[in-house]
Formats: sequence, structure tokens, C-alpha cells
Amino acid sequence: MKTLVVRGALAFACALAVAGAAQAQAWPAKPITLVVGSAPGGSNDTFARAIGKKLSEALGQPVVVDNKPAGGGVLANAFVAKAPPDGYNLVVLSSTFTTGAAIRTNLQYDAIKSFKPVAMLGKGPMLITVSNDSPYKTIGELVAAAKANPGKLNYGTSGAGSINHFATELFTDAANIRMTHVPYKGMGPATNDLLGGQIQVLVASAPSILGQVKGGRVRALAVTSATRSPVAPDLPSLEQSGYKGSASELWWGVLAPAGTPQPVVDRLNTEINKIILSADMKEFFLKEGAEPASMKPAEFEAFIAQEIERWKQVAKAADIKPE
Repeated sequence: MKTLVVRGALAFACALAVAGAAQAQAWPAKPITLVVGSAPGGSNDTFARAIGKKLSEALGQPVVVDNKPAGGGVLANAFVAKAPPDGYNLVVLSSTFTTGAAIRTNLQYDAIKSFKPVAMLGKGPMLITVSNDSPYKTIGELVAAAKANPGKLNYGTSGAGSINHFATELFTDAANIRMTHVPYKGMGPATNDLLGGQIQVLVASAPSILGQVKGGRVRALAVTSATRSPVAPDLPSLEQSGYKGSASELWWGVLAPAGTPQPVVDRLNTEINKIILSADMKEFFLKEGAEPASMKPAEFEAFIAQEIERWKQVAKAADIKPE
């Protein structure tokens, strides 16, 4: 009897494997949609369109970008979480996915259980910046001033719980300094107030601030990555400057609904990794303030889980709450 049960279980497992392989062979049989939780022009949208064009060529099917800019990406994430797990609806998102999951309890999905990670696209540092009129020429001078005047220096972010909020709190904790948080509704007004002197420090993504740095209106002091970055090779990293535990990076990636067949996920991962590691895409990423970051699905899944846990600890220590 036991032998029959074992044989039946093995037969069922083999049937599932064959069914999954057959589905992967038939996929894709229609257009694929990349859902983006921001308006056209943002980094998620920019990367989705660049990857989508080449993915369409590789798979022989149209790849359409669908922008759903609401709720800080929550609407787009929820849409894909509830979509059929067939590989035709994917979401392109960034590190905000994990910071949001670390502090928000009202999400319409489970950040771990509702998704199947497909591939990371790229990583990029944030920049510690001050106005070009600022007296601080180095990261050491900024830290010294903050230590001498606890709470008197203001730092801006694009909102409470944003990735640059978390990154700044990591930096202040590592440097043992205290600055006052001023949240804004986006990087635009935060940058304007940095230039106007209402805030003294802004930790910003390379895409959002490099233009101001190159234009001579903003001075960059360091990058938040663990080591120097080709995005801004002349800048030291916070870690190399002695502020251990301060490293953080923006990242971008692709997720599918939970239950998407593994052969489909593996095919997507293979094609996306080929795309991002090509010479022209490496150049494209660098212009956008990032580097390609190749991961297998299981690696990306573990990375996301670790990020959420890390940001939960930072949020608890710094008392970061959603707006």
C-alpha cells in the first residue's frame, strides 16, 4: 500500500513538472505587461521601458509598460499581486518596496508571500549633498558641525519612510550625530529648499541630484554605497570614511505574482540578465546613476527578505513611521 502511495506521489510530481515545462514552452503567447507604480519619467519607468524594448525583441512578443502612479507604488504592486500567475503581468519596482513593507501595515498584499521575485535590474548609490554655498567641503566637516550643534542642522527627504529617510538615519546613527528631519512631498521641493538654505543636508539618488551637482549648484560629499561607485567615482563612500554600518543603495527589480511557474520565472531571469549585462545597457544604467545587478530568482528573493528585516530594525531604532 505504501509503495502505491509513493508511486502516486511521484507520478503527481512528475505530472506537475511536465505541466510546468509545457507552460514554459508555450509562454509567451501574447503581450507582456510591465506595471510601474510611478508616472512616466521616473527611474522605475525609465528602466521598465529600456528593459521592455529589449525583452520584446528577445521573447518575440510586445512588452507594454502600464503606469499606475498612486499610493507610492502600492496600487501597481497590488494589481500584480492579484493578477493571474502566468507571467504576463509583472511589476517593475525599487527599494521603496522594502522600506514601505517595513513600516506600513495597511498594504493590500504581503510583500513576501504575494510575489515571486524574477530579477534584480540594477543598484545605485545615493549622494550626501549640501548647497554649493555651504561651508562644508567634506563629509568630515559636516559630521563635525553636526556634533557641535546637535539637532540644529536640518536634513530633507522626499517623505517620512522614504528610502532617503532611511539612508540618512543610517548615516546619522553610524556617525553618532543628530539632525532634524524635514519631510517633503517629493525630491523637487526638497532640492529647492537645499538651494535656498532652509535645509542643510539632502541624501538624494544620483538621477535626482547629479544634474545639480554637475551644474555647480549642489556639492556632493560622499556616496552611500559600501565602496566608491562608478556613478560618482571621485566621491568617497561613507563606509570608507569611517562610518561603519551606513551603507545603503537604491535598487530596481522585477516581480511576478506568487505561483508563477518556475520555468517561466527562470526564462525571464535568463533573458533579463542577458539584457542588463550587455555593453549598451551597462552604459545606459551608468547614465541613469546605476549599475546592472544580476541575481538568480532565489538570490533576489532572499535579498528582499533581508532588506525588509533590516529596514524594520532601522525604523524601530529611529522611530520611523509612515505618513
